[in-house]
Amino acid sequence: MNKHYLQSQIKSVGTAYLLYFLLFGTHYAYLGKWGLQILFWITLGGLGIWALIDLFTISGKVNRHNAKIFQQIEEIEKKDRDAEQARNIAMITAAKGN
Repeated sequence: MNKHYLQSQIKSVGTAYLLYFLLFGTHYAYLGKWGLQILFWITLGGLGIWALIDLFTISGKVNRHNAKIFQQIEEIEKKDRDAEQARNIAMITAAKGN
């Protein structure tokens, strides 16, 4: 994946809470979990129990979502660093050969 695309997918805890309070729990849709979002709506937030639990766990859900993205970005950056190092070694080797 593209590093810039992944950076655009990083989510905000504040936005998730705003969606939770203002748009009847659309925080799952914000995190890209449409199956859970539809289930949340159908059960009316687990008759309020699920909604109450989510009130305290939204920040953890957003942090886990972001952690996966940060891990993917780090992997991309590591591959880029390794490729650059290999290019530099190849250039040095080629320069010594002349």
